[in-house]
Amino acid sequence: MMRVAYVCADPGIPVFGTKGASVHVQEVIKGMLQRGLEVTLFAQRLGGDVPEALKNIKIHTLGDLPKDSGEVRARAALAANPKVEAMLEAEGPFDLVYERYSLWSNAGMNFARKHGCAGVLEVNAPLIEEQKKHRELPLEAEAQAVAESVFANADAMIAVSPGVKQYLETFEKARGRVYVVANGVALDRFAPAAARNMERLQSLTAESEVTVGFLGTLKPWHGLATLVEAWTLLRQNRQNVRLLIVGDGPEYESIHNSIAERGLLDFVTFTGAVQPDNVPDWLGQMDIAVAPYPHMEHFYFSPLKIYEYMAAGIPVVATRVGHLENVVAHGHNGMLVEAESPQQMADCIDGLIRNLAELLRLGRAARQTAEQEHSWLSVVDRILKIAAGTGRLKETV
Repeated sequence: MMRVAYVCADPGIPVFGTKGASVHVQEVIKGMLQRGLEVTLFAQRLGGDVPEALKNIKIHTLGDLPKDSGEVRARAALAANPKVEAMLEAEGPFDLVYERYSLWSNAGMNFARKHGCAGVLEVNAPLIEEQKKHRELPLEAEAQAVAESVFANADAMIAVSPGVKQYLETFEKARGRVYVVANGVALDRFAPAAARNMERLQSLTAESEVTVGFLGTLKPWHGLATLVEAWTLLRQNRQNVRLLIVGDGPEYESIHNSIAERGLLDFVTFTGAVQPDNVPDWLGQMDIAVAPYPHMEHFYFSPLKIYEYMAAGIPVVATRVGHLENVVAHGHNGMLVEAESPQQMADCIDGLIRNLAELLRLGRAARQTAEQEHSWLSVVDRILKIAAGTGRLKETV
């Protein structure tokens, strides 16, 4: 049996939490288990109970980081790398080390290179630039050195979007070893939601209340302000539209206050943070789902929410940002509108509400797209094929 070490040393990712990153970790491991691999997880932060499907894997926590300044935490994370390598050594040997890139961790790729096993690095964002823009980046030179190290040592890199691949290939030593593998979705989990949505979409009439929804962490780069503006325009246009916001985050207070100031709180539902297993139930209550990303110079997201919307059979309205027009086929499985244009978004949603047959057709096509292109198992199969292509696996996948 092929043995895999999955390393997630990012303290911002609770691997058993509710964030999109948490779901990504869990689903990749589940897919590896389905393919008969033995997986050992090395994680900085668990963040919740172990899901039933992962109860039998070995789990090693990497030790708490100090709750001091960002610089103190960064230095502690850097200093922990030899300890993490020792943990891998004690638990090994491994055929494959699969590491989720984080700012201060090079233990997984170092271990793989030293021991001659396949080392695959998953890169979900240009973390150095992201940290500098949205948070605080202490020890920038050290973070750059870690990036140079892991990009050089990895036998292959998984970029979750074309934007991430473009970023990686600015590093000379990364070129030629970067593969785009987008996020996926657990089709079986969303099948009941899709069935409910199909029934409800077929039963809608011109007098029905329509629910427009959003799923995700409430952060500035998810564009909730545009959605709230568009929804307000729909309400002002006498459309019977309810807003459902599934998730929590730092933008909650400003969004809540904005809606309160408009006198529309009675027509919105905030769920707060939702466990991944409960997400399908909430998506099963949406008639139209929105991904309202704002303009970004370098769009690098692989939006898990869009794949989950599709798997739940919901017509998708997304903004025309980055590579999203290659994810949402305009007029086929969803609609695309210009970013940061509440009026255009409102007009698009209004048009769908007035054409219920089109709404149903888009929902069916969305589910079909998810089934054909975006299962997590197909994502894992692509990852394992890439790992096999490194020539370092002692066992065939």
